[in-house]
Amino acid sequence: MGLIPVRPDEVATIVTSLEMRARPPLCPLPDAPLRLVHWREPDLAKYRALFRRVGEPWLWFSRLVMDDDRLRAILHDPGISVYAVVDPRGIEVGMLELDHRRAGECELSYFALVPELVGRGLGRWLMAQALTLAWRKDVERLWVHTCTLDHPRALGFYRKSGFVPFKRTVETFADPRASGILSPDAAPHYPRLPLA
Repeated sequence: MGLIPVRPDEVATIVTSLEMRARPPLCPLPDAPLRLVHWREPDLAKYRALFRRVGEPWLWFSRLVMDDDRLRAILHDPGISVYAVVDPRGIEVGMLELDHRRAGECELSYFALVPELVGRGLGRWLMAQALTLAWRKDVERLWVHTCTLDHPRALGFYRKSGFVPFKRTVETFADPRASGILSPDAAPHYPRLPLA
């Protein structure tokens, strides 16, 4: 057993991949003052703004640095479904993205609410929506991944929702706060190391 050093300008996280191999039993949707709005072929700027709003606290940055053509190819693919979670005032407060591009599978690609809504039970509502939309008749496997940068209860939430872990990996990447992609104050739970 040994420790692997991580450079001060990098981030390291443990990624856990989880899956469901059978459609869960149908349950009534929990009550919530929210609604889902399907974004067909979403505007890239609007998508990135929501992605940043829900993901910056957890160091999500991949879609922020992706070039427009590549991001458009993903988001406008008929196998991808993007939904905004909207509050009663019409403000986007979360996102759900499902990837049905692989036959027989669905990836729960992105699943998040703004930090102000976390801990209010609204994640259960969003997960119920996600499960309903993900399990099409041809789907035999639904999977998701989370990491140690995500909310500390994310892994337990996915397990409680019926997902079972099947793989764990370590990921390292350049800290997006150091390059200015994300705010220097993003993800205070993962402090930046001083550069020598």
